[in-house]
Amino acid sequence: MNATTELGTAPVHHLLWKYALPAIIAMTASSLYNIVDSIYIGHGVGALALGALTVAKPFMDICAAFGSLVGVGASSLLAIYLGERDYEKANRVLGNVIVLNIILSAIVMMVGLVWIEPILYAFGASEATIVYAREYMEIILYGNILTHIYFGLNSMLRSAGHPRFSMTATIVAVGINIVLDPIFIFGFGMGVRGAALATVISQAVAVVWQLTRFMDKSELVRFHRGIWVLDRNITKRALAIGMAPFLYNIAHCFVVIIINNQLKRYGGDLAIASYGVINRMTFVFAMMVMGLNQGMQPIAGFNYGAKQYHRMLRSFYLTSLYATIVMGMVFVLGECIPEQVTRLFTHDPDLIAGTVTPMRIICSSMLVVGFQMVTGNLFTSIGMAGKSIFLSLTRQVLYLIPLLLVIPSLFAEPLDGVWWSIPISDLMAAVTAAVMLWIQIGQFHRLIKEQEAWITSTPPEPD
Repeated sequence: MNATTELGTAPVHHLLWKYALPAIIAMTASSLYNIVDSIYIGHGVGALALGALTVAKPFMDICAAFGSLVGVGASSLLAIYLGERDYEKANRVLGNVIVLNIILSAIVMMVGLVWIEPILYAFGASEATIVYAREYMEIILYGNILTHIYFGLNSMLRSAGHPRFSMTATIVAVGINIVLDPIFIFGFGMGVRGAALATVISQAVAVVWQLTRFMDKSELVRFHRGIWVLDRNITKRALAIGMAPFLYNIAHCFVVIIINNQLKRYGGDLAIASYGVINRMTFVFAMMVMGLNQGMQPIAGFNYGAKQYHRMLRSFYLTSLYATIVMGMVFVLGECIPEQVTRLFTHDPDLIAGTVTPMRIICSSMLVVGFQMVTGNLFTSIGMAGKSIFLSLTRQVLYLIPLLLVIPSLFAEPLDGVWWSIPISDLMAAVTAAVMLWIQIGQFHRLIKEQEAWITSTPPEPD
Protein backbone atom coordinates (compact mmCIF):
# COMPACT_ATOMS: atom_id res chain seq x y z
CA MET A 1 0.00 0.00 0.00
CA ASN A 2 2.78 2.44 0.93
CA ALA A 3 4.63 1.66 -2.32
CA THR A 4 1.66 2.80 -4.38
CA THR A 5 0.35 5.76 -2.35
CA GLU A 6 3.78 7.44 -2.37
CA LEU A 7 3.27 7.98 -6.11
CA GLY A 8 0.89 10.78 -5.22
CA THR A 9 2.76 12.32 -2.28
CA ALA A 10 6.56 11.94 -2.51
CA PRO A 11 8.68 14.54 -4.38
CA VAL A 12 8.47 13.86 -8.12
CA HIS A 13 12.22 13.99 -8.80
CA HIS A 14 12.79 11.47 -6.00
CA LEU A 15 10.06 9.18 -7.37
CA LEU A 16 11.36 9.42 -10.93
CA TRP A 17 14.82 8.25 -9.92
CA LYS A 18 13.42 5.64 -7.58
CA TYR A 19 11.33 4.12 -10.38
CA ALA A 20 13.48 4.99 -13.39
CA LEU A 21 16.93 4.03 -12.08
CA PRO A 22 16.09 0.33 -11.61
CA ALA A 23 14.40 0.34 -15.03
CA ILE A 24 17.40 2.06 -16.62
CA ILE A 25 19.77 -0.46 -15.05
CA ALA A 26 17.56 -3.31 -16.21
CA MET A 27 17.09 -1.97 -19.74
CA THR A 28 20.78 -1.11 -20.08
CA ALA A 29 21.73 -4.58 -18.90
CA SER A 30 19.29 -6.03 -21.42
CA SER A 31 20.70 -3.93 -24.25
CA LEU A 32 24.26 -4.76 -23.25
CA TYR A 33 23.29 -8.41 -23.47
CA ASN A 34 22.16 -7.80 -27.06
CA ILE A 35 25.52 -6.21 -27.79
CA VAL A 36 27.42 -9.09 -26.16
CA ASP A 37 25.23 -11.54 -28.07
CA SER A 38 26.07 -9.76 -31.33
CA ILE A 39 29.78 -9.68 -30.48
CA TYR A 40 29.79 -13.43 -29.80
CA ILE A 41 27.97 -14.16 -33.05
CA GLY A 42 29.89 -11.60 -35.13
CA HIS A 43 33.29 -12.89 -34.02
CA GLY A 44 32.35 -16.54 -33.48
CA VAL A 45 30.06 -17.25 -36.44
CA GLY A 46 30.70 -14.42 -38.91
CA ALA A 47 29.41 -11.26 -40.60
CA LEU A 48 26.64 -13.15 -42.44
CA ALA A 49 25.28 -14.46 -39.13
CA LEU A 50 25.31 -10.89 -37.81
CA GLY A 51 23.35 -9.85 -40.89
CA ALA A 52 20.93 -12.72 -40.26
CA LEU A 53 20.20 -11.35 -36.77
CA THR A 54 19.38 -7.99 -38.36
CA VAL A 55 16.97 -9.78 -40.72
CA ALA A 56 15.41 -11.69 -37.81
CA LYS A 57 14.98 -8.56 -35.67
CA PRO A 58 11.71 -7.35 -37.25
CA PHE A 59 10.33 -10.86 -36.77
CA MET A 60 11.23 -10.63 -33.08
CA ASP A 61 9.74 -7.13 -32.97
CA ILE A 62 6.41 -8.48 -34.20
CA CYS A 63 6.44 -11.00 -31.35
CA ALA A 64 7.34 -8.18 -28.93
CA ALA A 65 4.56 -6.01 -30.39
CA PHE A 66 1.88 -8.43 -29.20
CA GLY A 67 3.56 -8.53 -25.79
CA SER A 68 3.55 -4.73 -25.54
CA LEU A 69 -0.10 -4.66 -26.67
CA VAL A 70 -0.98 -6.44 -23.42
CA GLY A 71 1.85 -5.53 -21.03
CA VAL A 72 2.16 -1.77 -21.59
CA GLY A 73 -1.58 -1.22 -21.80
CA ALA A 74 -2.32 -3.25 -18.68
CA SER A 75 0.46 -1.66 -16.62
CA SER A 76 -0.78 1.84 -17.50
CA LEU A 77 -4.32 0.77 -16.57
CA LEU A 78 -3.06 -0.73 -13.31
CA ALA A 79 -1.41 2.58 -12.34
CA ILE A 80 -4.60 4.50 -13.14
CA TYR A 81 -6.76 2.12 -11.04
CA LEU A 82 -4.32 2.38 -8.14
CA GLY A 83 -4.52 6.17 -8.39
CA GLU A 84 -8.32 5.87 -8.27
CA ARG A 85 -7.99 3.44 -5.30
CA ASP A 86 -9.95 0.76 -7.16
CA TYR A 87 -7.91 -2.21 -5.88
CA GLU A 88 -10.37 -4.89 -7.00
CA LYS A 89 -9.99 -3.88 -10.64
CA ALA A 90 -6.22 -3.54 -10.20
CA ASN A 91 -6.02 -7.21 -9.20
CA ARG A 92 -8.21 -8.29 -12.10
CA VAL A 93 -5.81 -6.48 -14.46
CA LEU A 94 -3.02 -8.77 -13.21
CA GLY A 95 -4.98 -11.95 -14.00
CA ASN A 96 -6.03 -10.63 -17.40
CA VAL A 97 -2.40 -9.92 -18.31
CA ILE A 98 -1.43 -13.57 -17.83
CA VAL A 99 -4.42 -14.98 -19.73
CA LEU A 100 -4.15 -12.56 -22.67
CA ASN A 101 -0.40 -13.10 -22.99
CA ILE A 102 -0.82 -16.87 -23.12
CA ILE A 103 -3.52 -16.64 -25.82
CA LEU A 104 -1.76 -14.11 -28.05
CA SER A 105 1.72 -15.60 -27.71
CA ALA A 106 0.44 -19.08 -28.62
CA ILE A 107 -1.19 -17.71 -31.77
CA VAL A 108 1.98 -15.81 -32.76
CA MET A 109 4.13 -18.89 -32.16
CA MET A 110 2.01 -21.18 -34.34
CA VAL A 111 1.67 -18.70 -37.21
CA GLY A 112 5.37 -17.85 -37.07
CA LEU A 113 6.54 -21.46 -37.17
CA VAL A 114 4.28 -22.31 -40.12
CA TRP A 115 5.35 -19.32 -42.23
CA ILE A 116 8.89 -18.82 -40.94
CA GLU A 117 10.85 -18.93 -44.21
CA PRO A 118 8.51 -16.75 -46.32
CA ILE A 119 8.46 -14.18 -43.49
CA LEU A 120 12.26 -14.11 -43.22
CA TYR A 121 12.69 -13.75 -46.98
CA ALA A 122 10.18 -10.88 -46.92
CA PHE A 123 12.24 -9.27 -44.15
CA GLY A 124 15.36 -9.22 -46.31
CA ALA A 125 16.96 -12.65 -45.91
CA SER A 126 19.08 -13.97 -48.76
CA GLU A 127 20.23 -17.47 -49.64
CA ALA A 128 23.38 -16.73 -47.64
CA THR A 129 21.60 -15.62 -44.44
CA ILE A 130 18.33 -17.60 -44.39
CA VAL A 131 19.84 -20.63 -42.62
CA TYR A 132 21.15 -18.58 -39.71
CA ALA A 133 17.96 -16.52 -39.42
CA ARG A 134 15.70 -19.60 -39.46
CA GLU A 135 17.76 -21.46 -36.87
CA TYR A 136 17.63 -18.48 -34.53
CA MET A 137 13.91 -17.69 -34.91
CA GLU A 138 12.67 -21.28 -34.54
CA ILE A 139 13.95 -21.43 -30.95
CA ILE A 140 12.78 -17.90 -30.15
CA LEU A 141 9.26 -18.77 -31.35
CA TYR A 142 9.09 -21.95 -29.24
CA GLY A 143 9.84 -19.80 -26.18
CA ASN A 144 7.46 -17.00 -27.16
CA ILE A 145 4.94 -17.64 -24.36
CA LEU A 146 7.66 -17.25 -21.74
CA THR A 147 8.87 -14.04 -23.40
CA HIS A 148 5.41 -12.46 -23.32
CA ILE A 149 4.77 -13.37 -19.69
CA TYR A 150 8.25 -12.15 -18.69
CA PHE A 151 7.80 -8.69 -20.22
CA GLY A 152 4.17 -8.42 -19.10
CA LEU A 153 4.91 -9.21 -15.45
CA ASN A 154 7.88 -6.85 -15.43
CA SER A 155 5.61 -3.98 -16.50
CA MET A 156 3.10 -4.93 -13.80
CA LEU A 157 5.80 -5.03 -11.12
CA ARG A 158 6.78 -1.42 -11.85
CA SER A 159 3.20 -0.16 -11.76
CA ALA A 160 2.55 -2.12 -8.55
CA GLY A 161 5.35 -0.24 -6.80
CA HIS A 162 8.23 -2.73 -7.15
CA PRO A 163 10.71 -1.21 -9.62
CA ARG A 164 13.71 -2.82 -7.91
CA PHE A 165 12.17 -6.28 -8.07
CA SER A 166 11.48 -5.71 -11.76
CA MET A 167 15.10 -4.66 -12.23
CA THR A 168 16.32 -7.76 -10.42
CA ALA A 169 14.24 -10.01 -12.67
CA THR A 170 15.82 -8.44 -15.75
CA ILE A 171 19.34 -8.65 -14.35
CA VAL A 172 18.79 -12.31 -13.46
CA ALA A 173 17.70 -12.99 -17.06
CA VAL A 174 20.57 -11.01 -18.56
CA GLY A 175 23.18 -12.56 -16.27
CA ILE A 176 22.10 -16.12 -17.05
CA ASN A 177 21.96 -15.25 -20.75
CA ILE A 178 25.49 -13.87 -20.85
CA VAL A 179 26.84 -16.91 -19.02
CA LEU A 180 25.03 -19.41 -21.26
CA ASP A 181 25.84 -17.65 -24.56
CA PRO A 182 29.53 -18.64 -24.89
CA ILE A 183 28.79 -22.11 -23.46
CA PHE A 184 26.16 -22.85 -26.11
CA ILE A 185 27.75 -20.93 -29.01
CA PHE A 186 31.38 -22.02 -28.57
CA GLY A 187 31.40 -24.87 -26.03
CA PHE A 188 28.57 -26.89 -27.60
CA GLY A 189 29.14 -25.52 -31.11
CA MET A 190 25.48 -24.55 -31.49
CA GLY A 191 26.10 -21.20 -33.22
CA VAL A 192 23.05 -18.93 -33.49
CA ARG A 193 20.80 -21.68 -32.11
CA GLY A 194 22.82 -21.55 -28.91
CA ALA A 195 22.27 -17.81 -28.60
CA ALA A 196 18.50 -18.24 -29.00
CA LEU A 197 18.34 -21.13 -26.53
CA ALA A 198 20.26 -19.11 -23.93
CA THR A 199 17.68 -16.32 -24.31
CA VAL A 200 14.69 -18.63 -23.75
CA ILE A 201 16.22 -20.40 -20.73
CA SER A 202 17.15 -17.13 -19.03
CA GLN A 203 13.63 -15.73 -19.47
CA ALA A 204 12.11 -18.92 -18.02
CA VAL A 205 14.16 -18.48 -14.85
CA ALA A 206 13.15 -14.81 -14.63
CA VAL A 207 9.44 -15.69 -14.93
CA VAL A 208 9.72 -18.03 -11.93
CA TRP A 209 11.37 -15.19 -10.00
CA GLN A 210 8.56 -12.76 -10.91
CA LEU A 211 5.81 -15.18 -9.93
CA THR A 212 7.12 -15.37 -6.36
CA ARG A 213 6.31 -11.69 -5.82
CA PHE A 214 2.73 -11.92 -7.06
CA MET A 215 2.15 -15.04 -4.96
CA ASP A 216 3.01 -13.12 -1.77
CA LYS A 217 -0.22 -12.73 0.25
CA SER A 218 1.01 -9.49 1.81
CA GLU A 219 1.00 -7.74 -1.57
CA LEU A 220 -1.79 -5.34 -2.54
CA VAL A 221 -1.69 -6.65 -6.13
CA ARG A 222 -1.36 -10.45 -6.18
CA PHE A 223 -2.69 -13.71 -7.59
CA HIS A 224 -5.93 -15.04 -6.08
CA ARG A 225 -9.19 -16.61 -7.16
CA GLY A 226 -11.54 -14.64 -9.35
CA ILE A 227 -8.97 -12.68 -11.37
CA TRP A 228 -8.41 -15.19 -14.18
CA VAL A 229 -11.65 -14.70 -16.11
CA LEU A 230 -11.22 -12.13 -18.86
CA ASP A 231 -13.01 -8.90 -17.97
CA ARG A 232 -14.41 -7.27 -21.11
CA ASN A 233 -13.98 -3.70 -19.88
CA ILE A 234 -10.45 -4.23 -18.57
CA THR A 235 -9.40 -6.12 -21.70
CA LYS A 236 -10.86 -3.45 -23.97
CA ARG A 237 -9.19 -0.57 -22.10
CA ALA A 238 -5.84 -2.33 -21.76
CA LEU A 239 -5.73 -3.21 -25.45
CA ALA A 240 -6.78 0.33 -26.41
CA ILE A 241 -3.98 1.87 -24.33
CA GLY A 242 -1.48 -0.76 -25.50
CA MET A 243 -2.45 -0.23 -29.14
CA ALA A 244 0.01 2.67 -29.47
CA PRO A 245 3.19 0.71 -28.63
CA PHE A 246 1.74 -2.26 -30.54
CA LEU A 247 1.23 -0.26 -33.72
CA TYR A 248 4.61 1.43 -33.20
CA ASN A 249 6.33 -1.96 -33.08
CA ILE A 250 4.36 -3.30 -36.05
CA ALA A 251 5.10 -0.16 -38.05
CA HIS A 252 8.75 -0.43 -37.02
CA CYS A 253 8.80 -4.00 -38.32
CA PHE A 254 7.50 -2.94 -41.72
CA VAL A 255 9.97 -0.06 -41.78
CA VAL A 256 12.85 -2.44 -41.04
CA ILE A 257 11.57 -4.74 -43.80
CA ILE A 258 11.68 -1.83 -46.26
CA ILE A 259 15.08 -0.67 -44.96
CA ASN A 260 16.52 -4.19 -45.20
CA ASN A 261 15.19 -4.67 -48.72
CA GLN A 262 16.41 -1.24 -49.85
CA LEU A 263 19.82 -1.92 -48.29
CA LYS A 264 19.88 -5.35 -49.90
CA ARG A 265 18.99 -3.77 -53.27
CA TYR A 266 21.56 -0.99 -53.16
CA GLY A 267 24.27 -2.34 -50.84
CA GLY A 268 23.87 -6.10 -50.33
CA ASP A 269 24.21 -8.22 -47.19
CA LEU A 270 27.06 -6.11 -45.77
CA ALA A 271 24.88 -2.98 -45.82
CA ILE A 272 22.27 -4.87 -43.79
CA ALA A 273 25.00 -5.93 -41.36
CA SER A 274 26.08 -2.27 -41.06
CA TYR A 275 22.53 -1.29 -40.16
CA GLY A 276 22.56 -4.04 -37.53
CA VAL A 277 25.72 -2.63 -35.95
CA ILE A 278 24.30 0.91 -35.85
CA ASN A 279 21.00 -0.34 -34.43
CA ARG A 280 22.74 -2.18 -31.63
CA MET A 281 24.82 0.86 -30.70
CA THR A 282 21.83 3.22 -30.62
CA PHE A 283 19.70 0.53 -28.98
CA VAL A 284 21.73 0.72 -25.76
CA PHE A 285 20.87 4.38 -25.26
CA ALA A 286 17.30 4.06 -26.54
CA MET A 287 16.80 1.40 -23.88
CA MET A 288 18.00 3.89 -21.25
CA VAL A 289 15.31 6.28 -22.45
CA MET A 290 12.79 3.45 -22.31
CA GLY A 291 13.92 2.91 -18.73
CA LEU A 292 13.21 6.57 -18.00
CA ASN A 293 9.80 6.16 -19.67
CA GLN A 294 9.07 3.10 -17.55
CA GLY A 295 9.94 5.09 -14.45
CA MET A 296 7.70 7.97 -15.52
CA GLN A 297 4.75 5.76 -16.49
CA PRO A 298 3.41 4.79 -13.03
CA ILE A 299 4.02 8.32 -11.70
CA ALA A 300 2.17 10.00 -14.58
CA GLY A 301 -0.60 7.39 -14.64
CA PHE A 302 -1.22 7.48 -10.87
CA ASN A 303 -1.28 11.28 -10.65
CA TYR A 304 -3.47 11.58 -13.73
CA GLY A 305 -5.93 9.18 -12.09
CA ALA A 306 -5.69 11.21 -8.87
CA LYS A 307 -6.19 14.48 -10.84
CA GLN A 308 -2.83 15.84 -9.63
CA TYR A 309 -1.92 17.24 -13.04
CA HIS A 310 0.96 19.42 -11.88
CA ARG A 311 2.80 16.35 -10.57
CA MET A 312 2.11 14.46 -13.77
CA LEU A 313 3.56 17.31 -15.88
CA ARG A 314 6.63 17.65 -13.67
CA SER A 315 7.40 13.96 -14.18
CA PHE A 316 7.19 14.53 -17.94
CA TYR A 317 9.47 17.60 -17.92
CA LEU A 318 12.17 15.88 -15.90
CA THR A 319 12.02 12.73 -18.03
CA SER A 320 12.31 14.75 -21.25
CA LEU A 321 15.40 16.54 -19.94
CA TYR A 322 17.17 13.33 -18.95
CA ALA A 323 16.17 11.59 -22.21
CA THR A 324 17.69 14.42 -24.26
CA ILE A 325 20.96 14.12 -22.33
CA VAL A 326 21.07 10.35 -22.91
CA MET A 327 20.46 10.57 -26.65
CA GLY A 328 23.02 13.37 -26.81
CA MET A 329 25.60 10.74 -25.89
CA VAL A 330 24.59 8.74 -28.98
CA PHE A 331 25.10 11.84 -31.08
CA VAL A 332 28.63 12.33 -29.72
CA LEU A 333 29.66 8.67 -30.15
CA GLY A 334 28.21 8.34 -33.63
CA GLU A 335 29.75 11.56 -34.91
CA CYS A 336 33.16 11.36 -33.21
CA ILE A 337 34.23 7.69 -32.98
CA PRO A 338 32.08 5.59 -35.38
CA GLU A 339 34.98 3.36 -36.45
CA GLN A 340 35.92 2.45 -32.89
CA VAL A 341 32.29 1.64 -32.08
CA THR A 342 32.02 -0.63 -35.14
CA ARG A 343 35.18 -2.53 -34.21
CA LEU A 344 33.45 -3.73 -31.05
CA PHE A 345 31.17 -5.88 -33.21
CA THR A 346 33.40 -7.16 -35.98
CA HIS A 347 36.93 -7.47 -37.32
CA ASP A 348 35.71 -7.57 -40.96
CA PRO A 349 37.45 -4.58 -42.69
CA ASP A 350 34.74 -4.22 -45.34
CA LEU A 351 31.98 -4.07 -42.73
CA ILE A 352 33.93 -1.52 -40.65
CA ALA A 353 34.55 0.72 -43.67
CA GLY A 354 30.93 0.51 -44.76
CA THR A 355 29.50 1.45 -41.35
CA VAL A 356 31.34 4.69 -40.49
CA THR A 357 29.46 7.11 -42.77
CA PRO A 358 25.98 5.59 -42.21
CA MET A 359 26.50 5.81 -38.45
CA ARG A 360 27.32 9.51 -38.69
CA ILE A 361 24.23 10.12 -40.84
CA ILE A 362 21.79 8.23 -38.60
CA CYS A 363 23.16 9.72 -35.35
CA SER A 364 22.83 13.29 -36.64
CA SER A 365 19.20 13.50 -35.40
CA MET A 366 19.62 11.82 -32.02
CA LEU A 367 19.31 15.05 -30.01
CA VAL A 368 15.52 15.16 -30.70
CA VAL A 369 14.74 11.43 -30.55
CA GLY A 370 14.56 11.27 -26.74
CA PHE A 371 11.99 14.06 -26.55
CA GLN A 372 9.82 12.37 -29.18
CA MET A 373 9.93 9.04 -27.31
CA VAL A 374 8.97 10.61 -23.96
CA THR A 375 6.11 12.62 -25.46
CA GLY A 376 4.55 9.51 -26.95
CA ASN A 377 4.95 7.71 -23.63
CA LEU A 378 3.15 10.52 -21.78
CA PHE A 379 -0.02 9.98 -23.80
CA THR A 380 0.26 6.21 -23.30
CA SER A 381 0.77 6.59 -19.53
CA ILE A 382 -2.40 8.62 -19.01
CA GLY A 383 -4.59 6.44 -21.25
CA MET A 384 -4.96 8.85 -24.21
CA ALA A 385 -4.86 6.01 -26.70
CA GLY A 386 -5.79 7.93 -29.85
CA LYS A 387 -3.09 10.57 -29.48
CA SER A 388 -0.52 8.00 -28.47
CA ILE A 389 -1.35 5.85 -31.50
CA PHE A 390 -1.07 8.83 -33.85
CA LEU A 391 2.32 9.83 -32.45
CA SER A 392 3.60 6.27 -32.59
CA LEU A 393 2.76 6.09 -36.30
CA THR A 394 3.97 9.50 -37.48
CA ARG A 395 7.67 8.68 -37.67
CA GLN A 396 7.28 5.15 -39.01
CA VAL A 397 4.32 5.32 -41.39
CA LEU A 398 3.63 8.96 -42.17
CA TYR A 399 7.25 10.03 -42.66
CA LEU A 400 9.85 7.26 -42.84
CA ILE A 401 8.19 4.81 -45.25
CA PRO A 402 7.50 7.43 -47.97
CA LEU A 403 11.02 8.85 -47.53
CA LEU A 404 12.60 5.40 -47.88
CA LEU A 405 10.73 4.83 -51.13
CA VAL A 406 11.32 8.27 -52.67
CA ILE A 407 14.63 9.74 -51.45
CA PRO A 408 17.05 7.04 -52.75
CA SER A 409 16.14 7.92 -56.35
CA LEU A 410 17.15 11.55 -55.70
CA PHE A 411 20.73 10.67 -54.72
CA ALA A 412 23.62 9.87 -57.06
CA GLU A 413 24.31 6.98 -54.65
CA PRO A 414 20.85 5.58 -53.76
CA LEU A 415 22.30 3.85 -50.68
CA ASP A 416 23.02 7.30 -49.17
CA GLY A 417 19.34 8.18 -49.66
CA VAL A 418 18.32 5.15 -47.59
CA TRP A 419 20.55 6.28 -44.73
CA TRP A 420 19.40 9.93 -44.86
CA SER A 421 15.72 8.94 -44.75
CA ILE A 422 16.11 7.92 -41.11
CA PRO A 423 17.28 11.22 -39.50
CA ILE A 424 14.96 13.32 -41.66
CA SER A 425 11.94 11.34 -40.42
CA ASP A 426 13.19 11.72 -36.82
CA LEU A 427 13.21 15.51 -37.15
CA MET A 428 9.74 15.62 -38.71
CA ALA A 429 8.31 13.34 -36.01
CA ALA A 430 9.83 15.51 -33.24
CA VAL A 431 8.15 18.63 -34.66
CA THR A 432 4.80 16.82 -34.78
CA ALA A 433 5.20 15.66 -31.17
CA ALA A 434 6.06 19.20 -30.04
CA VAL A 435 2.89 20.64 -31.59
CA MET A 436 0.62 18.00 -30.03
CA LEU A 437 2.33 18.41 -26.66
CA TRP A 438 1.92 22.18 -26.69
CA ILE A 439 -1.84 21.83 -27.26
CA GLN A 440 -2.22 19.16 -24.55
CA ILE A 441 -0.20 21.05 -21.94
CA GLY A 442 -2.48 24.05 -22.48
CA GLN A 443 -5.48 21.87 -21.63
CA PHE A 444 -3.81 20.56 -18.48
CA HIS A 445 -2.96 24.08 -17.30
CA ARG A 446 -6.62 25.07 -17.69
CA LEU A 447 -7.62 22.09 -15.53
CA ILE A 448 -5.07 23.11 -12.89
CA LYS A 449 -6.44 26.68 -12.82
CA GLU A 450 -9.99 25.36 -12.44
CA GLN A 451 -8.89 23.22 -9.48
CA GLU A 452 -7.15 26.19 -7.86
CA ALA A 453 -10.20 28.39 -8.37
CA TRP A 454 -12.48 25.75 -6.84
CA ILE A 455 -10.20 25.38 -3.81
CA THR A 456 -10.05 29.12 -3.14
CA SER A 457 -13.82 29.54 -3.57
CA THR A 458 -14.78 26.63 -1.31
CA PRO A 459 -15.27 27.68 2.35
CA PRO A 460 -13.46 25.61 4.96
CA GLU A 461 -15.44 22.98 6.84
CA PRO A 462 -16.39 23.93 10.44
CA ASP A 463 -14.38 22.35 13.25
